[in-house]
Amino acid sequence: MTEHNITLSDLEGLDLEDFDPAEYITSDEAAAAYITQALATNDAAIFAAAIGDIARARGMSEIAKAAGLGRESLYKALRPNSQPRMETMTRVLGALGVRLVAEVVGAGKGDKVGGAARTSMAGKPVVKKAVDAKVGLPGKQAID
Repeated sequence: MTEHNITLSDLEGLDLEDFDPAEYITSDEAAAAYITQALATNDAAIFAAAIGDIARARGMSEIAKAAGLGRESLYKALRPNSQPRMETMTRVLGALGVRLVAEVVGAGKGDKVGGAARTSMAGKPVVKKAVDAKVGLPGKQAID
């Protein structure tokens, strides 16, 4: 915070209140919007913090129980700079009543993402065919 020559020590004497986003997450829609904004940052720490804020808003103990985790494990998974496993995050999101959804980024059919066209062949997604071929499922051929 030195862009305006303000340091953290300058702020300490201002008697500012801490902001707690959990106080403002009062609906499922607000929770989903908050998660969407956190994902848009492409920062795993911000995403985990957002999940933690929502879990606190709904009650950490209840969310931990619904996710099949201990309360301390949930706190540990969502602490700053943690790297929770995808399984843990999906269990917590499920307990929160939220699921992640992918959306198309490009403007048109056939746009390339990661070198694979998003169009389908014979009703099957190209990416699925490429994955099937990579894992060596019988009758599948790699595509270019």
